[in-house]
Amino acid sequence: MAAPPLLRALPLLRRRLFYHHNYLRLTNASVVRRSFCGAAADSTADDQKTPSPAQSTSTKTNEDTPYFRRWEDNPDFRKWKDKEAEILEDIDPIICLTKEILHSDRYKNGERLTPDDEKVVVDQLLAYHPHSEDKIGCGLDSIMVDRHPQFSKSRCLFVVRTDGGWIDFSYQKCLRAYIRAKYPSHAERFIKEHFKRGSS
Repeated sequence: MAAPPLLRALPLLRRRLFYHHNYLRLTNASVVRRSFCGAAADSTADDQKTPSPAQSTSTKTNEDTPYFRRWEDNPDFRKWKDKEAEILEDIDPIICLTKEILHSDRYKNGERLTPDDEKVVVDQLLAYHPHSEDKIGCGLDSIMVDRHPQFSKSRCLFVVRTDGGWIDFSYQKCLRAYIRAKYPSHAERFIKEHFKRGSS
């Protein structure tokens, strides 16, 4: 007789719980202060005196401070986080619009964008594409959304030319070029951390 479905799933469930438990244990361990563990191990019966404030502050080292606090106090890291937030705020509206165009049922495959959406896509994306002139070719008639010619499960944006031809373009390439032009000193780090293929 075949085992009930729940019994067959038990080994997988046990394995997932084991990995989840270890992940939580490792994550929490990196945040716990070493001084707490050290104080518990080093306390003896004859040394019950509490140290004076001057002693406790002078013996505190960088290792006693949790990892995230050390970075938070670093001025270079703070400067980077502020710039990162500025870039995200700058590109967030166009990313949201593009994802809505591509991933919602707002447009069917082969449908052309409305004039308002097309203006935003052309001005804030296509204009920054490294090969925008080649993409537009003889002239821009409209912007269309359709299935990618090679990856049929993905949808992408297409330039529809005045001669009836059309060619796809990557909105991520446009964004990367925009970021490199506007934020040159922070662009590569931002792209590496926020884009899937930062170097392409």
